Amino acid sequence: MNAVLPVRHMLLALAVVAVWGTNFVVIRIGLDHLPPLLFGALRFFLVCLPAVFFVPRPAVSFGNLAAYGLLIGSGQFSLLLMAMRSEISPGLASLVLQMQVFFTIGLSIWLTGERVRPFQWFALALAVSGIVVIAANTDTTTTPLGLVMVLSAALCWAGGNMAAKKSGVTSLLPYIVWGSLFSAPPLLVLSFLVEGWDAIAGGIARADLATWAAVVWQTVGNTLFGYAVWGWLLSRHPAATITPMALLVPVFGMTTSALLLGEPLPGWKIAAAVLVLSGLAFGILYPRWTGRRAAVALPGPDGL
Repeated sequence: MNAVLPVRHMLLALAVVAVWGTNFVVIRIGLDHLPPLLFGALRFFLVCLPAVFFVPRPAVSFGNLAAYGLLIGSGQFSLLLMAMRSEISPGLASLVLQMQVFFTIGLSIWLTGERVRPFQWFALALAVSGIVVIAANTDTTTTPLGLVMVLSAALCWAGGNMAAKKSGVTSLLPYIVWGSLFSAPPLLVLSFLVEGWDAIAGGIARADLATWAAVVWQTVGNTLFGYAVWGWLLSRHPAATITPMALLVPVFGMTTSALLLGEPLPGWKIAAAVLVLSGLAFGILYPRWTGRRAAVALPGPDGL
């Protein structure tokens, strides 16, 4: 594997993280008309159908696929989409969701009994201080409930990471396509139970071209393109070379939300972003700077 990224591969990686970062703005556009649980169900139905008829099933159990699909789809996305409907801004959602890295480390340590290294405690403290800054500045655009919901979504994402790690898969796209079979039906059932037929029918009736473009983008851009390219890059370069690029996801998320949706970027929000991203960067890069192996491998963005 080549530890040095050729320019073409670096541009591909940047394209993927740009798609994943700007996806939070796309989600916000889709939520203007579609109820959040229905939006999520449509996304995962389009991810798995018709792709499951063309993509071979990964050599893992259906139980593992179900665990991943339920945690990532029914758990993470239901919470994230409901929060983004009215409880948190897209830019901050893209930032807070990255706490999944530390939740994944915590779950891995809990399950394996490995010790947390001092540098990981320091990285966590930096990131948590950023979340505290956000909590101290909640308002009508980002409520305490929204913050808790996105943190809970990050925890579900971490659980999905653990399921993916246990599966031992090396190709992300088939795993996500087949896992989506277990994401879409529960979301659709929840949509009928929680949002109701009137909201579903009304949302579909009000949906315009931008709404359906957002749904298609979730499938084609965010999932099929994003994970196919990310998996291709990981097969050719060490994870330690590719994974740090994911730090740019909230940068793209906050920037595009400010530019396209007019989300304000006051000083406290920038400070929170610096703290969270500094914690993530330190946790990912410190082992490379010192030549040490982290107690737990830091995950990539497997649940966006």
